[in-house]
Amino acid sequence: MRLLKSDSRLIGVLLVLAVSQLVGWGTIGLPAIVGRDLAADLGMSLPAVFAGTSVLYVSMGLCAPWLARSFARHGARKVMISGTVLTVPGFIMLSLAREPMLYFAAWIVLGIAGSATLSTGAYIMLNEVAGRQAKNAIGALMLVTGLSSSIFWPTTSFLSGLLGWRGTCLVYAAMMVVINLPLYAFFAPRRKIVGDRGGEPVKSSPPPTIPRSTFSLVVAAITLNAFVNFGIGAIMIELLRAEGLPPAQALAFGSMLGVIQVSARGLDFLGGGRWDGITTGLVAGTALPIAMLLLMTSEGATWAVAAFILLYGAGSGAMAVARATIPLVFYDQTEFAKAMSMIALPLNLASAVSPPLLVGLLTQFGSRGALGLTFVCSCATVLILVLLGRRRPQVAAAAAT
Repeated sequence: MRLLKSDSRLIGVLLVLAVSQLVGWGTIGLPAIVGRDLAADLGMSLPAVFAGTSVLYVSMGLCAPWLARSFARHGARKVMISGTVLTVPGFIMLSLAREPMLYFAAWIVLGIAGSATLSTGAYIMLNEVAGRQAKNAIGALMLVTGLSSSIFWPTTSFLSGLLGWRGTCLVYAAMMVVINLPLYAFFAPRRKIVGDRGGEPVKSSPPPTIPRSTFSLVVAAITLNAFVNFGIGAIMIELLRAEGLPPAQALAFGSMLGVIQVSARGLDFLGGGRWDGITTGLVAGTALPIAMLLLMTSEGATWAVAAFILLYGAGSGAMAVARATIPLVFYDQTEFAKAMSMIALPLNLASAVSPPLLVGLLTQFGSRGALGLTFVCSCATVLILVLLGRRRPQVAAAAAT
């Protein structure tokens, strides 16, 4: 694998980001475990408690374009250090919340911090080190971060049983100071722009300008897929129950999803040096409408549900890698940070809107309503990726062959 042949600097950065992203994504997932305790203590409904996550994504999206200039000017390391420092008061505010206002304010602070530290910053840092060759490193990182819930859900459960959810928030604030902050401050690299093939800094003519229409297509493909993946992931159990599965069976099928998604990311990682993000997206994206059409026409047959979980899990897992790496096809290191930060706004807004919208469709029209909309979005994503494939820059097309 190319990653194993890379210099020790890239592998070291990957280890730093693997730990810090696991902690970052794992800690903000605590409502999934302590949601009912939060609702009881704060006098809120369970849906209102989970709306905190939507507030997080909206805050991340709104802050992303504002941070684009900071990523480009100061590099990922300094921005991620600042974001980590801001995460600490976010968790402290959450631990002190006694009413909805402070609860949602805490999620706003965590969202602003997350815009600097979660995913986008990590991908920018890898791009600063490896240029267009960062795809395989991003795939490897996503293999690890895909396990965040598997590690932190039982961790949150244990800590909340021992200290309560407020004490758990304080522990997570301390983890930012003890783990993430030192990793970024002492082990993350200072920005050093290198050529796409590594080596010394390159002073060459500017890369060809990417048309705005191409950027719009990139944004559309990534946003539509994020809408589908985040929405279906959030309503998966209820969707399967709407198909007629009993609760225990729906939970059993749904629990297979994470394993399949991580496995698909692993397959993409193993072959990541042979194809680019657009190719990954085309192959993975095609599986999604097929999966949804199969479930819509099967009337809840067990074999069809199993096939749906397999196709959707594999497709959505690989598409998560594609969403992060499609911009590498078009943008060099200088422009990548700006592009990723601009893309983060619609991506996070779609992630925030899709669960409540799909839940509403599921409630009003049954599973066909939710599946119908995601089917249309998935088909549109594939068509856009076909168009993007025809617009590959020559350097990216050569690297993909």
